[in-house]
Amino acid sequence: MKEKTLNLTRAALIAALYVVLTFLSQAFGLASGVIQFRLSESLTIMPLFFKESIAGLWIGCIVANILTGCAMWDIVFGSLATLIGALGTYYIGRKKPILGPIFPILSNMIIVPWVLQLVYGVKDSYWFLMATVGIGEVVCCGVLGWWLYKSLKKYLFK
Repeated sequence: MKEKTLNLTRAALIAALYVVLTFLSQAFGLASGVIQFRLSESLTIMPLFFKESIAGLWIGCIVANILTGCAMWDIVFGSLATLIGALGTYYIGRKKPILGPIFPILSNMIIVPWVLQLVYGVKDSYWFLMATVGIGEVVCCGVLGWWLYKSLKKYLFK
């Protein structure tokens, strides 16, 4: 029972952090749109440490998307991109941690441009949107996420 409570608490904390960091990005106009730098995406590295963070990231993304005013299909498919990324990070990244950030980067690069075009009517080409979303994901998941991983590994999980 104690372990279940700890796992649920950890998932809830990660979800809450995801929401707060998305709001911080939103305050600077960077949480959605053609150019996205969601600081919350740095948390997609957490499945390398905790399986329950998969649910936390997914729920956090759903809540953040709802609270920042995303359209229904963005809530569904944007959150699905985060879920796919978290699952990839957990199942592949645990064997080779350096690959952990690849999955959220790729899932968002593939899914989010499609959402921008079909849901929001963005007229830019799919490939251009892949590049703009991809740059933000590389910075947030790759650079910030990897920095978070190295910091947690060094200071908390010796």
